[in-house]
Amino acid sequence: MIAVTRGDLRAAGSIGIVGGGRMGEAIAAGLIGADALDATSIVVAEPSAQRRATLESSYGLRCVGHGRDAVEGAGTVILAVKPQVIDEVVAELAESLSGTLVVSIAAGITTGRLESMMPPGTAVVRVMPNTPAMIGQGMSVVSGGTEASTEQVEFVRELFATLGEAVVLPERYQDAAAAVSGCGPAYMAIVVDALARAGVRHGLTREIAQMLATQTMKGTAELLMETGMHPEELVDGVTSPGGTTIAAVERLEALGLRRALAEAVAAAVDRSKELGS
Repeated sequence: MIAVTRGDLRAAGSIGIVGGGRMGEAIAAGLIGADALDATSIVVAEPSAQRRATLESSYGLRCVGHGRDAVEGAGTVILAVKPQVIDEVVAELAESLSGTLVVSIAAGITTGRLESMMPPGTAVVRVMPNTPAMIGQGMSVVSGGTEASTEQVEFVRELFATLGEAVVLPERYQDAAAAVSGCGPAYMAIVVDALARAGVRHGLTREIAQMLATQTMKGTAELLMETGMHPEELVDGVTSPGGTTIAAVERLEALGLRRALAEAVAAAVDRSKELGS
C-alpha cells in the first residue's frame, strides 16, 4: 500500500466540492474536524444562498454559487451531487475538469460513464461514503476508473479514511457497498427508533429509551469491530436458556427481520443499478 500522510493531503492543493447538501457538508465537516485540511483549502459550490450562509458560518468554508467557481484552481474535485443530476453537472463543468482528479459519490454512476463525458485522460475515482463521515465515523468504499493511477486511488482512500474507515474495492462491488453501508445509517436509525418507541410503550421516557437503544447499538458495533467476533457468537453470548433474549430473538426470527434486511439491501442494489443505466 502507498503511504499518504496528512502532510500529503494538505500539499495536494485546494479541494472543490460541488454540492453543499448533506453528504457534501459531511465530507467538508469531516475533513476539517479530522484536521486533514484547513477550511480555507475547501471551496463548496451550493446554489442556495441560505445553505451557503449556513456552511460558511458553521465551518468557515468559502462557498460559491456555481460549480465552475469551486472547480477553478482545485487539484481535486468532489462531485457530491445526486445521480439524477450528475450528467447535467458534469456537462457544465467538463471543460474545467481537465487535469484534475475527479471524485464522484453519485450512487450507481460508473467511472466509465463519467470518463466518457470528460476530457480524455481525466482521472475519475468513485466513492460511496455515508453520513457518519460528518463525525469521523464514516465508512467509504473507493474504486478507481481506468484513467486513475494507483497513487490517485490511494490518495482518495486516505482522504476519506480521515472521515472514518475507507477500503478500496473493484468497482463491480460498488452497488452492494452502497446498499449495505451507504444506505446503512437509515437502517440503523430505523432500528434505534423502533427500539426507543417500544421502550416508551413499556413506560420509559423517550429520552431514556433512545439513549439505551443508541448506546447499545454503538457498544455492540464497537465490540464486534474490536474483538472480530462473529455476530452469531455475540448473540449466543447474550442468550441464556429460557431467558428473555432467546424469547425476543425467536420473535424477531419469526417476524422475518433478517429477510426484511436482506430484501432492503437487494432493493437498494437494484435501484443503484437503475440509476447507473
